[in-house]
Amino acid sequence: GSVVASYPYDDSPTHKPTGVYSKSADDEVFKYLAKAYASHHPIMRTGKPDCPGEEGETFQDGITNGAQWYDVAGGMQDYNYVWANCFEITLELSCCKYPPTSELQQEWENNRDSLLAFIEKV
Repeated sequence: GSVVASYPYDDSPTHKPTGVYSKSADDEVFKYLAKAYASHHPIMRTGKPDCPGEEGETFQDGITNGAQWYDVAGGMQDYNYVWANCFEITLELSCCKYPPTSELQQEWENNRDSLLAFIEKV
């Protein structure tokens, strides 16, 4: 897990594991939507999720192009964009894939304003 808003494409023509910006035709729209979410999240907007084992990982403005972060061939985000014209971003909301119940209220607080801002853009 991490704390970042990721946008297409997740796959790249070179299939290098990381570091290849894979720009879509709607790149500016995707960045706009990702920033709308990230800019309202207290951790995501810093671009420094500080996840255990990935302490040095950073994301400018709390967003990333999927393939630049890590290449994923055959992902649903790309498939839905290419074949159904669905504009999807992927939201990584926590370093922990399964946060304990005791942390769920804080996760809601962290994401409430972001979710509302994103819905307003849609």
